[in-house]
Amino acid sequence: MSEPTTSSNTENTQTPRQNRRQTIRPNNPSFGDKLLGFIKIMFATAFGIGLFFLLMIFSLFIIGSVMDTEPKVKNSSVLKISLGQAIAEHSNTDPVNNLMAKLQGTAIPPSLVEIKAALKKAKNDPNIKGIYLNVTDVPVGFAMLEEIHAALVDFKTSNKFIYAYSKYYGEKGYYLASTADQIYLYPQGALEMNGFFSQVPFFKKMLEKLDIEPRIYKVGTFKSAVEPFILDQMSEANREQTSVYLNSLYDTYLNNLAAINTKNGRKMSVEQLREISDKMLIQEAGDAITHKLINDTLYYDQVENKIKIALGLKNEDENKEDQKESKEKKISFISLSKYVKTLKPEYKGDTKKRIAVIVGQGNIVDGQGSDGQIGGDAMAAAIRKARKDKRIKAIVLRINSGGGSALASDIMWREVMLAKKEKPIIASMSDVAASGGYYMAMACDTIVAHPNTITGSIGIFGMLFGIDKFAENKVGITFDGVKTAQFADLGYPTRQPSAAEDSIIQNGVNRGYIDFTSKAAQGRKMPVEKLREYAEGRVWTGVDAKERGLVDVLGNLDDAIAIAANSAGLEDDYQVRYYPQQKKLIDQLLNKGEQAKQRAIQQELGEFYKFYQYYNELKLMQGTQARLILDVQNIE
Repeated sequence: MSEPTTSSNTENTQTPRQNRRQTIRPNNPSFGDKLLGFIKIMFATAFGIGLFFLLMIFSLFIIGSVMDTEPKVKNSSVLKISLGQAIAEHSNTDPVNNLMAKLQGTAIPPSLVEIKAALKKAKNDPNIKGIYLNVTDVPVGFAMLEEIHAALVDFKTSNKFIYAYSKYYGEKGYYLASTADQIYLYPQGALEMNGFFSQVPFFKKMLEKLDIEPRIYKVGTFKSAVEPFILDQMSEANREQTSVYLNSLYDTYLNNLAAINTKNGRKMSVEQLREISDKMLIQEAGDAITHKLINDTLYYDQVENKIKIALGLKNEDENKEDQKESKEKKISFISLSKYVKTLKPEYKGDTKKRIAVIVGQGNIVDGQGSDGQIGGDAMAAAIRKARKDKRIKAIVLRINSGGGSALASDIMWREVMLAKKEKPIIASMSDVAASGGYYMAMACDTIVAHPNTITGSIGIFGMLFGIDKFAENKVGITFDGVKTAQFADLGYPTRQPSAAEDSIIQNGVNRGYIDFTSKAAQGRKMPVEKLREYAEGRVWTGVDAKERGLVDVLGNLDDAIAIAANSAGLEDDYQVRYYPQQKKLIDQLLNKGEQAKQRAIQQELGEFYKFYQYYNELKLMQGTQARLILDVQNIE
């Protein structure tokens, strides 16, 4: 222990030995001092890591911006289109996504808006001489499929070629290939032409084995979203509606397919296509030639030679398989994902005269939502912002949703009602705009749907899962509690509900249905009794919905924009802007982890990923739902 000391400005009473001892062996610090030091070290470490992370992100952005230069389109190039990934309606330029894709060695699939813009540009691009279309099957619904098909048909008016080639054509892939001058198939490949098929998984027996009881509260004979949990097969009502819309989709498909194939020299009728489908006459590659669905069966190098001949790089008499190719005779392919990067915003019109295209794609959820969802509050805010923006003269709601939260749907409906008092607002339906998706559209001045849009499903439901028996019988857990009022624990899944509680919940669903149909009738300007004939949760195609007054016009997004411009008296002097705009950097970064997780799960589960999606759908079913459970991308 050191001796007591006193300090002075003039002297130190300690001996040199004492000073040396204190310098070498100071007093031991207290626990508080140690803790404070530890906290300082931890704080400094965390700050250093955070600073390093920010610097790394900043450096990556610099590297990415340098690397992400606009690709050069060489003379006599061929645009190579492969569509094997899910396609979004619209996507803003996202540097984080682009950078992450580069680091992973992948490419972000272009959105529908980008695909159409790229084909429009390629049509008039002197450096693009044609398209090489390599499609197997396309994971989109039939409305988006039709928009891409129409853009390819429009490209053909430039008198440039389209050659299609694949090892396997699904029916959607073949529909796009039908726009080609020449359709080639791998000699041992396959072409599917055997009709459409839609399948629904049913979980009733699984829930019974687990002692989980689904408690259903719904309105609508055709509201089939709850059926997978209470039945082991389709109800007759659901079978009827599914058969009607599936056949409607297929009739449209066959008519369009016969027309475009005949136009491109592969003459055929709807009756011939139906016979091919019904009897499954295409069982090997050669059968596709026999029935004029393709032009020939070739290997890839032979297809390359065909393209070289079309480009003038080779003559017919030079078409020898053992001929060595000179360097200058290689085909200059440019992928669609790269060509999209040459696009520039088309802001040609008056900047003070804009049409806002507000895109809503995915499940409707309460709050802000995330990527792939329509957050009721976020979408309502976007509509409100467009309404208040004096530069925006008209609004187009682009909807691709099977619905979700009834509350969120009603919040968006209110903003549509407010917007239509100040400027035209037009609904453009994509693959599906049903249930909550129809709720979004029904108040718009004009509803535009594709012939193949899945819409309607005007009905709602509520669902609870009783887990009391599961908990007790399977894992040995029981529940007990105290409450201050009879209905304090209304809706809890840990006990059996009383008849009075069931009645309360069902009455709430009934009121929601009355509200839904009344507002739909108001928007459609028809007696509510008449509208309810088409409601009951029933699903319709765009064609059938138009016949019943549920939609006004059959057309695509461009048609909806033209209607909006005409309604606002804009003629041709206006700009089109897409919303929502790009998210803040921090929001993008936070979302990358979830996207990476979903990609990893999908890669691991493969075909079983759809069951994981059903599980996620189930988690979203909180509160009263205006929802359609139908994956139009998986209709085969």
